[in-house]
Amino acid sequence: MPTTATETTAGTRTAEGSGITIQDPRTGEVLWTVPEAGPEAVSHAVSVARGEAAGWAATAPAERGAALKAAAKALAAAARELAGLNASETGRPEEEALAGIAAGVSTLEQYAELGPVHRGRSLRGNRLASDYTLAEPRGVAVLLTPWNDPVAVACGLIGAALVTGNAVIHKPSERCPRLGEALGEVLAPAFPAGVFQTISGGADVGAALSQAEVDVIAHVGSSASGARIARAAALTGAHVLRENGGNDPLLVDRDVDPRWAAQQAAIGAFSNSGQICTSVERIYVHKDIAAEFSKALEAEAALRNSSGSVAPLVDLRMRDAVHAHVTEALAQGARAVEGGALPDGPGSFYPATVLLDCTETMQVMTEETFGPVAPVQVVDTFDDGLRLACSGRYGLAATVLSGNIAHIQQAVAALPVGTVKVNAVFGGAPGGAAQPRGESGAGFGYGPELLDEFSQVKVVHVEAPPAPSGSGAGSVIEEQDLP
Repeated sequence: MPTTATETTAGTRTAEGSGITIQDPRTGEVLWTVPEAGPEAVSHAVSVARGEAAGWAATAPAERGAALKAAAKALAAAARELAGLNASETGRPEEEALAGIAAGVSTLEQYAELGPVHRGRSLRGNRLASDYTLAEPRGVAVLLTPWNDPVAVACGLIGAALVTGNAVIHKPSERCPRLGEALGEVLAPAFPAGVFQTISGGADVGAALSQAEVDVIAHVGSSASGARIARAAALTGAHVLRENGGNDPLLVDRDVDPRWAAQQAAIGAFSNSGQICTSVERIYVHKDIAAEFSKALEAEAALRNSSGSVAPLVDLRMRDAVHAHVTEALAQGARAVEGGALPDGPGSFYPATVLLDCTETMQVMTEETFGPVAPVQVVDTFDDGLRLACSGRYGLAATVLSGNIAHIQQAVAALPVGTVKVNAVFGGAPGGAAQPRGESGAGFGYGPELLDEFSQVKVVHVEAPPAPSGSGAGSVIEEQDLP
């Protein structure tokens, strides 16, 4: 029977028997409640996927690629509808949501081309034998995807898993469940029934899927959730692929234009309201340009706040977590020269915030804040900044702004992260793939290498049998075969 929600923040599970209630992050208005899958639904989805996996694996790679192209075409046709749902559930501006969906379309198209040419290797062995490897699908893949770029991230995992011949169960984030369901409704008709399924739910559903007898689990989300998934999979034997939290540093050298560096820092810290896995989370700036850099960064934040261009955070729960980091930093001696206070009015808005006089013990410098916050620590030397940038439990990405090639090479060699960006906080060539380090995850999450994560390698050795005994033949080559 209907029950009332236990909390009023968006994206929160409601009481048993109801589902997931979503509020508009701009107004706080309740939008809808989406039913949450129970244990029987999870078990049924796994059973269906297992039953369809063999048939899909036997489908010719070119046919799987063609299905993916059809899915990409359907996604492009539904872009405006999905962008509207994205904006409603997460607060992301609709044009930015459309850009994410366009990236998802492109990703599906890329994997549609890459899948059929995903090949094995020939091996050197006996001259009269053949040795080679085959890439085979793992079987049933569970994909657990986030809310901050929900379509683009999901399409990468969905495309790679399906084109390599796996049956897929996708659980989108509980913070955008209607969008996740709609994405499933758009993509599923391109594939045989049961090959691609979507399940809604929160942490309980994710845990049930992680503990099920599946073959691969791909997770993009928090480090805490990723660690729980890895522990569960250790008991089932599923292959685990994780891109988890980051605490990405930005290191600003003394020889760069401080105004340009501040623009880069603002893009990295404030884009999508700081809700990007590779957002700039902590800044180390050389003392020689610190004053001018900080003044320019303050102006960048003030411009965004005065123009109203900072979108709301996904929900009040996220805003509370961001503000808790800021409040602690202020209590420990940091100064908020812009932002740093909860705004009046409805929704889960939080201003672009610049914190100066930060130290390495503050949570804004040691943890992932995941909001529009730019904490700045001044360093005496590049080496001091690099040492601090190399610290911590995470290892997703890092950015270095410098014109000193020796410093750049030093940073590239030293930073314990999957991706090092030099003189650009975002960007990169298509198809790039990296392996996160530490608590940021494990495995390739993008690019052609993602096909390998959803495949397993079989080595084949073939040689001719010996000639039948008593035939008098001294060779496996029959006499009539000779010229």
